[in-house]
Amino acid sequence: MLLSQILDTSSSQRVVAREGTDARIVNGADSILGLAKRAIARDMTLAALIAEQGLGDSVDLDAAYAEGRVLAPIAPDDPARLHLTGTGLTHLGSASTRNAMHQKAGADDNATDSMKMFRLGVEGGKPLGGKTGVQPEWFYKGNGHALVAPGKPITSPGFALDAGEEPEIAGIYIVSYEGVPHRIGFALANEFSDHVTERQNYLYLAHSKLRPASIGPEILLGDLPAHIEGTSRVVRDGEVLWEKPFVSGEDNMSHTLANLEHHHFKYEIFRKPGDVHVHMFGTATLSFADDIRTQQGDIFEIEAAPFGLPLKNPLAIDTTRPADAPVAVKKL
Repeated sequence: MLLSQILDTSSSQRVVAREGTDARIVNGADSILGLAKRAIARDMTLAALIAEQGLGDSVDLDAAYAEGRVLAPIAPDDPARLHLTGTGLTHLGSASTRNAMHQKAGADDNATDSMKMFRLGVEGGKPLGGKTGVQPEWFYKGNGHALVAPGKPITSPGFALDAGEEPEIAGIYIVSYEGVPHRIGFALANEFSDHVTERQNYLYLAHSKLRPASIGPEILLGDLPAHIEGTSRVVRDGEVLWEKPFVSGEDNMSHTLANLEHHHFKYEIFRKPGDVHVHMFGTATLSFADDIRTQQGDIFEIEAAPFGLPLKNPLAIDTTRPADAPVAVKKL
């Protein structure tokens, strides 16, 4: 089952459940987050709760998307209660691009820190017997203010040196009032980053990740398929500028999802009751690796069959503030 959030033709927010091509309004629900809280309180799965509440009118999701009525599938009332985070070097093909970006002449055995981190994951990211595996690279992107709805512009700051997509799968979570993380499901994600800044020095990785990200349009309930095939493309002036397949799922990863989730939620700060988490699991495919330089008006498109509608976002460049304008701090 896939879940999405839309505005109906009267601008009321609705939850839509879809199985196959049959998309219908979920009775008595105006947000996926509200449904998730109700399911936790009643110790039910979302699918069971939706079956109990029933489905109403049919919805043309393609038309709603084209009309700009599809919303981000998760959005707490207070954006500061949403954590936007991710892990890198988790996919079996992810090291080559990073290694080239972070290559250091004369490094010990010619391996960059990125390659060493990747090897750690290959060797210890899928532990057996319920043991804890090696921890992955981890990064922070921002809070709910940085989350962009499907179809809406992803805005790159004026000081950015690059504006590049990263096609990923994200886990969507809410923490119960007992402090237990609950996974709502999985969604497509564009983990938008500044790869030129990152390439200057690996210690700039944190700066390169402080950018918006988009997820959706639909959340896949249940387990993540072990093998996922998708396509990422950049469209310019109506023509495909760049296109490449990507793969995800545990069959194509050096870590288990359980291991990645453990190393995020092991921190008490990420188990605060009521908080929402969007945690991205990494990628091995970037247009930047093929020397593509995006520009204002380019459209990022990410699609994979299990996730329903594609994730599309145009690129915007923030020109309201000069790139070199200092931010002055006032003394009290």
